[in-house]
Amino acid sequence: MLRKTVITILFFVIAATAVKPYNSCQAEELAAEFGALSIDELMDVEVTTVSKKKQKLFDTAAAIYVITNEDIRRSGVTSVPEALRLAPGLEVARLDSNKWAVSSRGFNGRFANKLLVLIDGRSVYTPLFAGTFWEEKDMLLDDIERIEVVRGPGGALWGANAVNGIINIITKTTEDTQGVLVNVGAGSEEKAFGSFRYGGKLGNNVSYRVFAKFFKRDSFAETSGGDADDKWEDLTGGFRVDWNADSNSVMFSGGIYNADTGETQTISSLQPPFGKTVEIDRDLTGGHLLGKWTHLFSDTSDMSLQVYYDRTIRDSEVVGEIRDTFDIDFQRRFELGMRHDIIWGLGYRFTADNIDDRFTLSFDPESRRDHLVSAFAQDEIMLIKDQLNLTLGAKLEHNDYTGLEFQPNARIIWTPSDKHTLWSAVSRAVRTPSRIEDDGRINSQVFPNPFVLDGPPILGALSGDHDAESETILAYELGYRIRPTDRIFLDFSGFYNIYNNLRTLEQGGLINENSPRPSHLLIPLNVNNKMDGETYGIEMSAEIQVSDWLKLKGTYTYLEMQLHLDGDSIDTLSEGKEGDIPENQFSLWSFIDLPWEMELDTGFRYVDNLSNLGVDSYISLDVRFGWKPTKNLELSIVGQNLLDSEHLEFTSSFFDVQDTEIERGVYGSIKWEF
Repeated sequence: MLRKTVITILFFVIAATAVKPYNSCQAEELAAEFGALSIDELMDVEVTTVSKKKQKLFDTAAAIYVITNEDIRRSGVTSVPEALRLAPGLEVARLDSNKWAVSSRGFNGRFANKLLVLIDGRSVYTPLFAGTFWEEKDMLLDDIERIEVVRGPGGALWGANAVNGIINIITKTTEDTQGVLVNVGAGSEEKAFGSFRYGGKLGNNVSYRVFAKFFKRDSFAETSGGDADDKWEDLTGGFRVDWNADSNSVMFSGGIYNADTGETQTISSLQPPFGKTVEIDRDLTGGHLLGKWTHLFSDTSDMSLQVYYDRTIRDSEVVGEIRDTFDIDFQRRFELGMRHDIIWGLGYRFTADNIDDRFTLSFDPESRRDHLVSAFAQDEIMLIKDQLNLTLGAKLEHNDYTGLEFQPNARIIWTPSDKHTLWSAVSRAVRTPSRIEDDGRINSQVFPNPFVLDGPPILGALSGDHDAESETILAYELGYRIRPTDRIFLDFSGFYNIYNNLRTLEQGGLINENSPRPSHLLIPLNVNNKMDGETYGIEMSAEIQVSDWLKLKGTYTYLEMQLHLDGDSIDTLSEGKEGDIPENQFSLWSFIDLPWEMELDTGFRYVDNLSNLGVDSYISLDVRFGWKPTKNLELSIVGQNLLDSEHLEFTSSFFDVQDTEIERGVYGSIKWEF
C-alpha cells in the first residue's frame, strides 16, 4: 500500500516538473477561457451566507470557504457531496453508492442533524429525521456558481439547525448559461450519465434556461463480500427565469426529480426468525417552485421577498412519507447614520406530512401540521473606518416542538491592511427535535424470550418524547487570513464549542405491551437530553499559485470531541460517538495546465480512523485528465479512489443497513457547449 502511494505521488511530481510552462500571456488567455480565478480574484469573490448581504470573502467574520464552479469541474466530481470534500472542516463520508454522511465540526452520521443545507436560499433540511437526504439533491453541476461552506453556528440569521455549519449552494443566473450544453459519459461505477441544458432570452430583460439530467450508478461491495445492491438511478429536470429592469430583479425557478435507490437491510419481525435481511428499493420523487423579488433603493439599501413550495414523496419497505412545505421570507437592509448597516427580516414556514406506517417505523399521529415563525435583526457597526467592524445580531423563532428559541451572536473583524484579516465570534444556536424524536417509534430488534420457553418474543423499540428539548451550542471562534504575496493565500480558524442537552436514549423496564395475553414483551428506549459535551479544533486552508501553469490547494483539519453523560444516564452508545469522527484530515489538490489545451488535476486525501465505528484510516487519490480540442468541446477521463480496489468510509447504525465499501472507479465524459 505504502509503496503504491509513494510511486503514484512520484509519478505526478515528475510529470509536473517535466511540463513546459506557459508564458504569462498564455496563462492569462487560458484563465479567461476556463474561468479560473487568480488569488486576487478569489479574495474579491462576493459571498452572502455569513451576513445575508454581499461582502468580499477576505472581509467576512466567519470560517468560510468557497468552492467555485471551476473547482468542481477540475476535480472531476459527479455529485455535490463529493465536491464538499474540497472544503476544510467538513467530514464527508460515503456510506454506499447513494448515501452520504456529511457534517461540520463533528456529530457526523446518516442524518447529520447540526448542519443546515440550502439551495438558492431554500432549506433542504428534513424535519422527519433531522438532516439531509443527499440522494434526493442531485443537481446539474455546470449550473452551480459556487458553494459557500460556513463552519460554525449561523442561527442568528438562518435559524434552528444551523448549529455546526451551513452549506449554501448558489446557482448561476440565466445570463451566464446561454446557449446549449450537452454532457454524456460512462464508466465502471458511473455506468451512464447525460445532461442537457438550453438557455435563451425573452426580450432584453428576461433570460431563461431549462435542463434535464440522468445518471445510473453501479452498486458497491458489501464488507462481507458480494454485491451490496445499493444502485442509484436518478432523472432530474428544471428551469429558471431571471428578469432584471432598473432597480428590480425577479428570479423564478423550479425542478422535479425521480430517483430509485437500493440498499441491503435487516428488518425486524414478531414472527420467527424475528428478522430478515432484504434488498430495499426506495422510490423518491418530488419537486419545488421558488420565487424571489429584490428591490434596490441604493447600493446600501434594499429589500427582498422569497417564497418557495416543496414536495417530497418517499416510498419503501421501511416508511412512506409525503411532505409539503411552504416558506416565505422578507428581508430589509438599510444604513442608519454613518456607522450602522442594519438588516432585519421576518419568516414563516408551514410543513405538512402524511406518514404510511410500517412495523419498523411508525408515527403517532400519522399526519401532522407544523408552523415556524421567526424574526431576526443584525447591526454591523463601523468602529474604525475600513479597519474595525462589530456585528451584533439575534434571531427569535417559535416552533411547535419546543416553543420560543433565542439565537444571538457577536462578531468582530479587524483588517489592518489588504493582506491581513483577524476576526472573532461568540454565538449561540439550537437544534430543535425532529418529528421522529417527538412522536416516532422505531422497532429496532426482536429476539426470543430467554425467560420462558415458547414465550412471547422480546422487542426493543425506540420511542420519541414530547418533552424532548432543543440541543444547544455556545461557540467561541477565532480566525486569521493572510495574503503574504500575490500568489499565496492562507486561512486559519480555531474553535471551542460547548454543547448542552445532547440527545440520549434511555431504557425503561420490561413491559407486557398487549396484556393480558401479550404478543410480545417490550424493552423501551426513550429519547432524552442527558448528555453535554465539547468540541475543539483547528482548520487550515492554503492556495498557492506556484507558477502560471501550476496551482496547489491544500486543507488540514484537527478535531477533538468530548462527551459527558449525566449521572443517571445509561446511554453509553451516544457517549461513544466521540469515536465517530476523524481526528485528522488532510487534502492536497494540484491543477496543472498542460500545452495544447490539456489539463492534469490530482487530488490526494487522508482521513483518520473512526475508532467507534471500526473504520480504518485511508488514503484516496483522484486524477482527472482533460483536453479541449476545440473551443466548444471538452473531453475528460477521471479516476477515483485509485489506491484501493475498495475501502470503508463509514458505517450506519440506522435500521441495520449493510456496511458497504467504496470501490475504485474510472469514467470518461464528453461535454459540448455552443
